Amino acid sequence: MKSILKLMAGAAIIASMHSAAVAKDLVVGVSWSNFQEERWKTDEAAIKAALEASGDKYISADAQSSAAKQLTDIESLIAQGANALIVLAQDSDAIAPAIEKATAEGIPVVGYDRLIENPAAFYITFDNKEVGRMQAREVFKAKPEGNFVFIKGSSSDPNADFLFAGQMEVLKEAVDAGKVKNVGEAYTDGWKPENAQKNMEQFLTANDNKVDAVVASNDGTAGGAIAALSAQGLAGSVPVSGQDGDHAALNRVALGTQTVSVWKDARELGKKAAEIAATLAGGKTMDEIEGVQTFNGGPKGVAMKSVFLAPMAITKDNLNVVIDAGWISKDAACQGVAAGSVAACK
Repeated sequence: MKSILKLMAGAAIIASMHSAAVAKDLVVGVSWSNFQEERWKTDEAAIKAALEASGDKYISADAQSSAAKQLTDIESLIAQGANALIVLAQDSDAIAPAIEKATAEGIPVVGYDRLIENPAAFYITFDNKEVGRMQAREVFKAKPEGNFVFIKGSSSDPNADFLFAGQMEVLKEAVDAGKVKNVGEAYTDGWKPENAQKNMEQFLTANDNKVDAVVASNDGTAGGAIAALSAQGLAGSVPVSGQDGDHAALNRVALGTQTVSVWKDARELGKKAAEIAATLAGGKTMDEIEGVQTFNGGPKGVAMKSVFLAPMAITKDNLNVVIDAGWISKDAACQGVAAGSVAACK
């Protein structure tokens, strides 16, 4: 009888452990670097929707562009009972101690869109080198020679260098041949449009306004660069790249002041990140994540388990793609566009 009771007790424990692993009342904490970029609102909505659909809880904190605050934010999310963390890093090196604390406590960490080079963290993003290639291809197509300016992302974000590497892959031959001249290159502190605008103003001054193309690394920095160009009467005559599919940027694409916005459907990224976080919190290993691959292209060469999603270059010619996908309304995309000038706006 005692042996039967022991077996029953053991079975109960196993059943309890199993139910805990597949429980749908997990808490996923999200640490945002900031909310200045339009796109993070879209990402958040997708994460929330995915967690709600699976019966899990969303909690979050906004670091407001402060790595120091993000350190304490992550610790606070852990204290609030987060079973998994999704982290959009402000400065991946600066927040490393918080990431180490979380993983040491068995809390899965998903590095969101920006690399956190810790092998105990999962990494999900779009293929950022390909984003850079797409940006450079479209600008180079519009202006195959001349003085180019490179408005890079934040120096604390590894994505800035991935993007620039992709851009230079496309332009290297033209640069080496002297057809393209790099007349200005700068990081944009915090990815802030106002910092991009200041950098662009300085490059215009240094080159007597003789700038033929601008390879800007996202839509926020593109907006800052275009503001500087506009002040000199150059907006629309100088091709400018971007990424993220910000509504204002897509309207600029339609208006002709921005050449391309590489669209990374944040709804897909947010949904996938939420699913991965919940799956890891439920007991699955990183190797069991659908579509997982090993990435070791970071600055430190750390082998990371990763998922990469595919981006798409949006220009005037295929603006209908984001409209048809419900990413932006036709009215918003086409505001102020001259009748008959853009096919998607007819």
